[in-house]
Amino acid sequence: MTLNFSYEALPTRVVFRPGAAVSATPGEAERLGLRRLLVICGSRGADTARAVAAALGPACAGLHDGARMHVPAEVAHRAVEVAHAAGADGIVAVGGGSSIGLGKAIALRTGLPLIAVPSTYSGSEMTPVWGLTEHGVKRTGRNPAVLPRSVVYDPGLTLSLPVPLSVTSGVNALAHAVEALYAPDTSPLIALLAEEGVRAMARALPEVAAGPESLEARSRALYGAWLCGSCLGATTMGLHHKLCHVLGGTFGLPHAETHTVVLPYALAYNTPAAPQAAATVARALDADDAPRALRDLAVGLGAPRSLAELGLAEIDLPDAAERTAGESYANPRKVTGGGVLAVLRAAYEGAEPATAAL
Repeated sequence: MTLNFSYEALPTRVVFRPGAAVSATPGEAERLGLRRLLVICGSRGADTARAVAAALGPACAGLHDGARMHVPAEVAHRAVEVAHAAGADGIVAVGGGSSIGLGKAIALRTGLPLIAVPSTYSGSEMTPVWGLTEHGVKRTGRNPAVLPRSVVYDPGLTLSLPVPLSVTSGVNALAHAVEALYAPDTSPLIALLAEEGVRAMARALPEVAAGPESLEARSRALYGAWLCGSCLGATTMGLHHKLCHVLGGTFGLPHAETHTVVLPYALAYNTPAAPQAAATVARALDADDAPRALRDLAVGLGAPRSLAELGLAEIDLPDAAERTAGESYANPRKVTGGGVLAVLRAAYEGAEPATAAL
């Protein structure tokens, strides 16, 4: 087979070591020439954010703890106002996808450089993808301005992540790698990163669940999240991500849990059109059937098994399907209203994911 692809390396610096949140973040700010940094976080990660702010010393211009899931537009607007009022010349986002998403929203509107200090396995820190929710609709886009200049990975920050959230956050990361394998702009390098990312995360999550205090297991999960996030950063999102954006932005479903439930069914839908991608995932999971193996991994570790568990009403399934099918995006298999509704119904019921022929 003759190779035909393009690949653009993203200019992000990564520091990965225990204790790096406090020990490395000030140095990363100095390396970037930043002297007035606004630290942002959500309510859950405020203690860690305060420790990072203290480590920055005089370079900290303030702390804003207003991050919320799915980055509501009004929350982003308020954060931009806070950044302007503080005279910030940079942003440090400490926490999970909500915090980093808010940091990206500020960067998008102000051009301020962003440093990410992730405390979950969301992978958002490795992408130039931003998202905003307004009037019940979540919009996403790609802009190099929102890509963090530095990412500080500190496995110790994830030690306090509850096991249920660790599992769903980890499967959320897996979704990035899975979709990258069948993206129109995938490449051999992405295939290598995705397979290793899936393998690392799938092996680490049971160890995290069995021993949440294990820094070694947490480090391997964070390593997997880094690889999976890098895959998303270099490729185009498909059906899975668009469907989850609709379910989250319009119907208010929790981010990581929704990705966890939907992923096996989205992959089962796309498998007939992307058999090599499914085979790569199966190989990484040491399984024969990738969609079922993904579901078994998550459910076996106590994750939700259906959209009904997450609070979606059955009456909303047709609306969600219509909204998803009505968007324009790349996907290996043609996206139809009926096809999306079938995916949603299976995910709503928590049925065994079944691959349907084209």
